[in-house]
Amino acid sequence: MRRIGVTGHRDIPDELHAHVREALLAAVRAAVRAAGRHPGGGVEALSSLAAGADQMFADIALACGAELTAVIPSGDYEDGFADPGELARYHWLRKRATREVRMDYPRSTDEAYYAAGTYIADHCDRLLAVWDGRPARGLGGTGDIVGYARGLGKPVTVIWRAGVERS
Repeated sequence: MRRIGVTGHRDIPDELHAHVREALLAAVRAAVRAAGRHPGGGVEALSSLAAGADQMFADIALACGAELTAVIPSGDYEDGFADPGELARYHWLRKRATREVRMDYPRSTDEAYYAAGTYIADHCDRLLAVWDGRPARGLGGTGDIVGYARGLGKPVTVIWRAGVERS
């Protein structure tokens, strides 16, 4: 089985949504095609199901026939969803996950987010990063996970468009 993970920003600028969706779709489709050429092939998609890039990736992965693994940073993770629509999406995706991995943190902290991100990097063959290229705003942010994955020698595909800034 091929494993593809995601890390990315929660706040993707509106002008980037279509670009990010197309790039994620192309990457997941390529992984599904490649896995289908091997006996027992399939794709496992690893995501923390956060709003933004994680949920977009999980939706695409499921639509393409991948098995979703939800990597949950903490026991109170869902309390961090301020938007009811994003929380509902989280619940919907979590119910469709084939597997769930929960980090051993009771509360959502930067350390819990870092643990979930590094778990994804450790267990994927390729990491997709919806990342503006800037340093993380806190431990466990996208920049930290990209740096960690690169340090492992993992292939990282950065999805962003030059000149687009996050708020």
